[in-house]
Amino acid sequence: MPETKKTNFTKKDISKTIHSKIGFSFLYIEEVTNDLLSILINILKTKELNIKNFASFKITDKNERVGRNPKTQIEYKINSRKVVKFKVSKSLINKLNK
Repeated sequence: MPETKKTNFTKKDISKTIHSKIGFSFLYIEEVTNDLLSILINILKTKELNIKNFASFKITDKNERVGRNPKTQIEYKINSRKVVKFKVSKSLINKLNK
């Protein structure tokens, strides 16, 4: 199997893509992108976020637990924390598989 190179997509990349398609100033598009992502994060903090035909995001709590370094076998405590669960919509999966 050929290896695929992992690429990261940043907010700046999103802004550049929108700028090239729409043609508004880059600074304006960058501000809109930052505002949109801030709004989505604030919604996610208060409840589950569903974006129709794309995905759903949900915050769940993970309990405190004991972890172990596999190399040294030293145990340590992993604190409780919040994590984001991501579930892709079936319509997006179908679009990707076409």
